[in-house]
Amino acid sequence: MDLQGKRLVVGMTGGIACYKVCELARRLQDEGAAVTAVMTAAAQQFVTAITMQALTGRPVYTDQWGAQGGAVGNAMPHIELSRQADAIVVAPATAHFIAKTALGLADDLLSTLVVARNCPLLVAPAMNVEMWNNAATQRNVERLRADGVQLLGPASGEQACGEVGAGRMLEPQELLEEIVAFFQPKVLRGRRVLITAGPTFEPIDPVRGITNLSSGKMGFALARAAYEAGAEVTLIAGPTSLASPRGVCRIDVRTAREMFDEVMARAARAQVFIAVAAVADWRVANASAAKIKKRKDAPPPALELVPNPDILASVAALPGAPYCVGFAAETDDVIANAQAKRAAKGVPLVIANRAQDAFGADDNELHLVDAHGVTTLARAGKLAQARRIVAEIARRIGP
Repeated sequence: MDLQGKRLVVGMTGGIACYKVCELARRLQDEGAAVTAVMTAAAQQFVTAITMQALTGRPVYTDQWGAQGGAVGNAMPHIELSRQADAIVVAPATAHFIAKTALGLADDLLSTLVVARNCPLLVAPAMNVEMWNNAATQRNVERLRADGVQLLGPASGEQACGEVGAGRMLEPQELLEEIVAFFQPKVLRGRRVLITAGPTFEPIDPVRGITNLSSGKMGFALARAAYEAGAEVTLIAGPTSLASPRGVCRIDVRTAREMFDEVMARAARAQVFIAVAAVADWRVANASAAKIKKRKDAPPPALELVPNPDILASVAALPGAPYCVGFAAETDDVIANAQAKRAAKGVPLVIANRAQDAFGADDNELHLVDAHGVTTLARAGKLAQARRIVAEIARRIGP
């Protein structure tokens, strides 16, 4: 319930993307938000006010004069609605609405509400690619940014008109993640964070390899939490089917050496490095170029193993190294092994858990091990734990 107790006004202008807002309204409520819809006359050509009232369970506002049965307070909804809201989200936001907002024009309920607001404004553009690329639209968008308006998107892709390019409104889940992120404390604003996640895969032959049970969920949750906290996040991921978190630059790798190369190419720019990936300690030196066949009465192949590079220790040893955080997934003696790992790697913080409880799970108990002792984070979902870890890192590195 990431939006528990939040009161959101969702403003809808005229565009085919209105149909996505029906789903967005439900998802916002699933996360605990109270949603009130404000619709322009054009928006009602795509979705009816009755639909939005049924989806939100609240009166829908369409008239700037407060004539509908849902009028609030002193029948001045353009004032009262923003006074009761934690944010206004306009989705879809047409080129016309963006232009009006940039100029401070107020000729209907939604535009008047936006001008009279005393809460944050988030805008999700939705329009044809040529309209988005138009010089006037881009000037208006820059004016909104300069005025402190949060732009959500747009995305690029196929559009309802059949053309392809920038201007698509973000999907409901993407908008939800951006709205949740907006309300998270920006404790890492301006920081560059580098994260590894998932397993690695060391080939034995073209179809077999050495790997592990890591799902990547913790690393991906940390990437999302760091982005929510305002960081510029690069995620280097081993083989996993997880979707990329919003706003995160993702680089896919397969082997430990590939991960090492990508990390070392970027570590000098990072202020924080979080090594979450379960990296294979060894690789096969004599990997076969063809599938190894099982032959009757033949002994199994002899695999020659050689060590992989130590990514965390290598980053920690760099001149001016970033603040380094390691992860230790242990099967026994969790705390003692984590303390030994922290000393061996030369890092200030190691986060430990039981491997049996962590790999593939959606929640976890964690132990933060540093020079001052051990802090235990009680079992919780991995995103909740990731947010706690980000807050701990921010507290430790300071402003």
